[in-house]
Amino acid sequence: MIIAYVALGANLGAAAATVSAAAAALGEIPETRLQAVSSLYQTAPVGLKHQPDFINAVAEISTRLPPAQLLEALFAIEARFGRSRSVPNAPRTLDLDLLLYGEIRLDQPQLTLPHPRMHQRAFVLAPLAEIAPECRIPGLGRVRDLLDSSRDQRIVRLEST
Repeated sequence: MIIAYVALGANLGAAAATVSAAAAALGEIPETRLQAVSSLYQTAPVGLKHQPDFINAVAEISTRLPPAQLLEALFAIEARFGRSRSVPNAPRTLDLDLLLYGEIRLDQPQLTLPHPRMHQRAFVLAPLAEIAPECRIPGLGRVRDLLDSSRDQRIVRLEST
């Protein structure tokens, strides 16, 4: 089994409920186990600024699926939750990004690992640091060390209900 990390985000509809339900759906992927899910975080949008705040989380999974097949499973979950891909950084019902897949580095048209810019985004680093502070991003360093560089980004950990 390979340890992988998936970022979850939404800013349309019942975003918190969608992110929580999508995290549970990760455990339904064949040959995959949900290991941990971070708290939910409210974050400012990146890119297209005039849209609602996002609700974000990160999940740790263990899987036997190869990266491309896992990515297809993530796209299928997005589709179940009504995701449509219009313009980059647009509002969305659900966004699932494969952040890390073990120590693998890939640079393919459909998939780059580690996920590009993850090391610059508080909405990825803060929830990832919560569940895996010692996790290393290949070629970049330890998550908890990288988190300091994104302190200027607005992010609020939500209280669990």
